[in-house]
Amino acid sequence: MESLEHDAIIVRNLLPADLDAVIRLDAKVSGRQRGEYLRIKLDQSLAETGIKVSLAAEFEGCFCGFLLARVYYGEFGLPEPTAVLDTIGVDPGFRGKGVGQAMITKLRMLLSSLGVGHLQTEVSWDSPELLAFFHALGFRPAERFCLDLEVKPLP
Repeated sequence: MESLEHDAIIVRNLLPADLDAVIRLDAKVSGRQRGEYLRIKLDQSLAETGIKVSLAAEFEGCFCGFLLARVYYGEFGLPEPTAVLDTIGVDPGFRGKGVGQAMITKLRMLLSSLGVGHLQTEVSWDSPELLAFFHALGFRPAERFCLDLEVKPLP
């Protein structure tokens, strides 16, 4: 796929007015309706205290991507500030054209200016395209394990 002209991709802050576009794009990408989750995440990103980054990508006026990230100070025993990429979505028609890379580049610039030295995310093991995308950007497996516990009523 041909890459878009990097300067033609506009990466800007997400706005409350973007919520419907985010919900539509997320449903298109994930195949699930997560409107309430995204509404809460966007509200938190725009209103709560703490450092959060929410970005949108546009190409020729078309909303084609979004990401939500936040910065943690000292969580999980880490002494330095660490950013976590919660959600990223790129319209399937724009995949492989530099939209995701443009958003991550902007995120890295913002985090660097805040003195944040690490960016983490989680990816499902059975998402090879997303794993390849993050690998191409320089992400590597973390030195820590993510652990899950299914919470069920105890007998």
